[in-house]
Amino acid sequence: MVNEQILIEKCLLGDRQAQYQLYNTFAPKMIPVCRRYAKSSWDAEDILQEGFIKVFRYLADFKNNGSFEGWLRRIMVTSALNFYKRKKLHSNESELNYMPDAIVSEKEVTSKIFHDELMCLISTLPNGYRKVFSLNTIEGYTHKEIGELLNISANTSKSQLTRARLSLQKSLFSEQFSLNFQHKTVLQSA
Repeated sequence: MVNEQILIEKCLLGDRQAQYQLYNTFAPKMIPVCRRYAKSSWDAEDILQEGFIKVFRYLADFKNNGSFEGWLRRIMVTSALNFYKRKKLHSNESELNYMPDAIVSEKEVTSKIFHDELMCLISTLPNGYRKVFSLNTIEGYTHKEIGELLNISANTSKSQLTRARLSLQKSLFSEQFSLNFQHKTVLQSA
């Protein structure tokens, strides 16, 4: 494998093979980032493509302050957020009308399910909840940074994160109850 810095330098010189190699190296790592913010897999692929267009356009701005992959990730997140701003697909976020009876710690909830199941549950969150949850919990953005990215207040970001977590807990409890009920029904009929 070619050194990352050499690959970047070749891309800056317009070497198409280097650009292709850079894309093939990092696209598999960036598509999950895009999927977290996209409403469909088609949108995720469009976001990925737009993100890489920006990567190649602004590659000269990368100053080796931090990791290249981290720089790419920020571009993909920004591309995802701008994708929906441009398309004006913002919908009114529904309010959470149900609060689960028992509050379970975040570690306990996430330890009970597999990564794919969690990503599937996150994808069912309303758009605003999903964006804030992904930006804060997965990407590590602060509420102030999220507010600036989404043009909302830090307090709105905090509120959206709380509601997203409660919604995920509700989904987990209802799924777990359904599985337990099915298991008990099978045992009783045996």
